[in-house]
Amino acid sequence: MEKELVWKMVQGQIGYEFKNLDLLKQAFTRRSYTEENGGENNEVLEFIGDKALDYAVVRILIQRYGHLANGALVDGTNLYGLEQEIKRNQNGFEELKVNAFRCDYSEDDLTKIKSRMVNKKALARRMGELGFSEHLIMGKGDIQNSINKEDSVKEDLFEAIVGAVVIDCGWNQKVIQSVVEAMLVPEDFLSNNTDTNYVRLIQEWEMQKNGCIPWYKYKEASYKLTWYIREENTIYQNFPLNYNYSKLKYHCYVKLLDSMPVFCGFGVSICEARMSACKLAYEYLEKNDMLYSIVDEIENPNRDDAINQLEILARRGYFSIPTYDFSQSYDNNGNPIWRCECHIEEQEDGFCETSSSKKDAKKGAAYSMLLSVLGMKEE
Repeated sequence: MEKELVWKMVQGQIGYEFKNLDLLKQAFTRRSYTEENGGENNEVLEFIGDKALDYAVVRILIQRYGHLANGALVDGTNLYGLEQEIKRNQNGFEELKVNAFRCDYSEDDLTKIKSRMVNKKALARRMGELGFSEHLIMGKGDIQNSINKEDSVKEDLFEAIVGAVVIDCGWNQKVIQSVVEAMLVPEDFLSNNTDTNYVRLIQEWEMQKNGCIPWYKYKEASYKLTWYIREENTIYQNFPLNYNYSKLKYHCYVKLLDSMPVFCGFGVSICEARMSACKLAYEYLEKNDMLYSIVDEIENPNRDDAINQLEILARRGYFSIPTYDFSQSYDNNGNPIWRCECHIEEQEDGFCETSSSKKDAKKGAAYSMLLSVLGMKEE
């Protein structure tokens, strides 16, 4: 891909257009390159981005779990309901009702959640999903050693991009927050057991279909504007007539296939707007029978490849890694007979196969299990 298209792609995915494109290029430039060719690398940008990322993640957590004593939400900018309440006590004297800040989680719990969100593997995963690490500008040694595949290098790139945004936007907190939320996908960490993570579901669908993540476009604007200005070929999130629209500060547009409409969701934060847009997209796919199922994962289920095919499904999260138990006996002529049992934690029944070959017995047991999880019968 030509570099001009790379920079356009990166800016589209993070939802920010650089005024000084050299800063974005610097974020992708490792020291190994500048040692050979001169210029500036991304190391100081990493430092800046690391600190900005911490602050942005704390704001995300407080938006999600913090509130005032009277139940009013904390939106990260204003404290709704901050007005102090005065009432008279039993003796007729006025008392000030303290509207203090509360949080659903303790400091230790928040620290653990934050650590999961910004650790090396989490940031590296996002750079891999976005495809950004493939475009690192590196020296010859780094290229030969494929250094861009290492988690620590991907983590550095994530932080450097955030750092470049910090400098380019002049430390504009709203911009920084927007970019971090676009890059990080906080929904992966903040969804609870009753939530459906539509952002992750839509991302996985698009990865299977096109090998890339969806394109997002973010806008900070009043929801009321969409009453009068609605774009063609766009499905908008709707609300009840008595809904409080004043809190909806952000729009998120999600684009999948060219043959499909664009989906627009709203929220009090970028995270909420993106989740709403992805829910619209998911409901559209479900209604039009376009969702992938486990059957679509394996193109040609067969006995010879069953062990690998079963593991592929496990690695993609459909069930736990299969286990195999072996036992050996002998027939009347003294020839070995191998028995293999295949088990999956989520499956009540296991499957077994016997053969004179240990490997063949494993294939047979795996194939029976594969057909079972796919809901297929052996021909």
